[in-house]
Amino acid sequence: MILFPAIDLKDGECVRLRQGDMDDVTVFNDDPAAQARAFEAQGFEWLHIVDLNGAVEGRPVNAAAVEAILQAISIPAQLGGGIRDRATIDMWLEKGLARVILGTVAVRNPELVREACRAHPGRIAVGIDAREGRVAIEGWGETSDLDAVTLARRFEDAGVAAIIYTDIARDGVLQGLNLESTVALARAVSIPVIASGGLASLDDIRALLRPENAILEGAITGRALYDGRLDADEALALIASHTARASGDA
Repeated sequence: MILFPAIDLKDGECVRLRQGDMDDVTVFNDDPAAQARAFEAQGFEWLHIVDLNGAVEGRPVNAAAVEAILQAISIPAQLGGGIRDRATIDMWLEKGLARVILGTVAVRNPELVREACRAHPGRIAVGIDAREGRVAIEGWGETSDLDAVTLARRFEDAGVAAIIYTDIARDGVLQGLNLESTVALARAVSIPVIASGGLASLDDIRALLRPENAILEGAITGRALYDGRLDADEALALIASHTARASGDA
């Protein structure tokens, strides 16, 4: 199970939103590259980055901050937000991202997702953000008629590396992951699924490690890490101990 610390970028700063509201913002660090280095130093093996302005505007906005992050770390990173065309996909992967996350275009232009998967095997993820079961797009500003499972199944044979599933109602409010819906999605497709939205404490990590939730590839954590509700050392130690036991090394 991979725990992905999140760096959400708004106006060049590291922030967290409440339920995706761009006006309900808490700034946690004005130096995203320093925050990324801190996460790597704590022992995280992946980094999750979101260009919040980009998600709303449909183009990269916080590119300078993302590039600074990539120069500051050696661990792999994934980026979502404002990636809507092939040129932008290619650009970010050439700059050193391990994978890009396609959200709005997965609804608007599913063929672009397939094309990108063919061109960049293993480096394209799909972000599915749901509000009351329906997929939200355009930086969560618009809700489509699609449900999460229907959208995910469209890419079953496309070669998508992972699906990042976010329950918008829980994002940034520390109410716990929506494991029921996330696991149901993971069971409906063969694509690895990563949980996002609401991770609040070590109890959520324990829940993720239960056998019934082992189908999930990992989870993203944001606000809980920043405000100290989740201790990085404890969380990573718990995951490492579980992994060792599962592999028979402990």
